[in-house]
Amino acid sequence: METLLSLLEKNARLSTAELGAMLEKSPEEIEQMMELAKEKGYLRGYRALVDWARVNGGADHVQAMIELKVSPKKNRGFDEIASTIADFDEVQNLLLMSGGFDLMLIIAGKSFQEVAQFVAMRLAPLDDVLSTATHFVLRTYKKDGALYEDEEADERECTVQ
Repeated sequence: METLLSLLEKNARLSTAELGAMLEKSPEEIEQMMELAKEKGYLRGYRALVDWARVNGGADHVQAMIELKVSPKKNRGFDEIASTIADFDEVQNLLLMSGGFDLMLIIAGKSFQEVAQFVAMRLAPLDDVLSTATHFVLRTYKKDGALYEDEEADERECTVQ
């Protein structure tokens, strides 16, 4: 099962026939394994990895990482505030963290102002949010294991001879 999941994680477009050949199983066995993985919650969906910086030159797409310090609830810990935050459409990822802050959000918006408005008007006013720190993504070099490389070298880069 783990090998199948690893293959799907790297390329979710592989057909059951291709996966079967790689794992020496029939396509029907692969389909059964995938159904079991869905039932057990191992597979949460299939996604394309889009380089939004290349789509329309990155216009209308801003991504930010937001650190939150929150006040956990008695008997519920961080689950209640995390559930509230996860319901916001802007939130792409929400992670409980150790260290200097409690929750890390990754959100997307159409502009820096839209992200700032989300933080100021929807996130910061929540009763359990103690503080926020917003970090805007300027460039993605690698995401979900895939390199985001430019084909042309940056002319400002130094070359060693």
